[in-house]
Amino acid sequence: MGKEQTFSIIKPNAVKKNKMGAIMDHFEKNGLKIAAAKLTVISKLKCEEFYAEHKARPFFGELVSFMTSGPVLLMVLSGDNAVTKNRDLMGATDPAKANPGTIRKLYGDSMGENAVHGSDSPTSAAREISLFFEKSEICNG
Repeated sequence: MGKEQTFSIIKPNAVKKNKMGAIMDHFEKNGLKIAAAKLTVISKLKCEEFYAEHKARPFFGELVSFMTSGPVLLMVLSGDNAVTKNRDLMGATDPAKANPGTIRKLYGDSMGENAVHGSDSPTSAAREISLFFEKSEICNG
């Protein structure tokens, strides 16, 4: 597939546990570059837009509440096959089912508070990146 970009969020529970550096190190040691990053608290409106595909699901309100409960680290990651590589590094959505050594196994607390988000496709990555970053902010691709 070649070089591409993907979107990643270190979620509030992992930020609160001071695991940002460890998670970023995990990405870098496995061939992904951090092309952009910002620490922020996502507004309710922006979060609802981000997770719009889940709006009809029963967990939507809880998800938005959690994701807006504290700071998150938004990142653009770049590298060869970045989307797939990031998904592999994150592990299964449920930390209890994630493979040993994956980010969610190491730092996730539950299915809903699983430490990180990562784009599921190059199309999703492009949409998600554009929601949070200007092109001029992406500089280490």
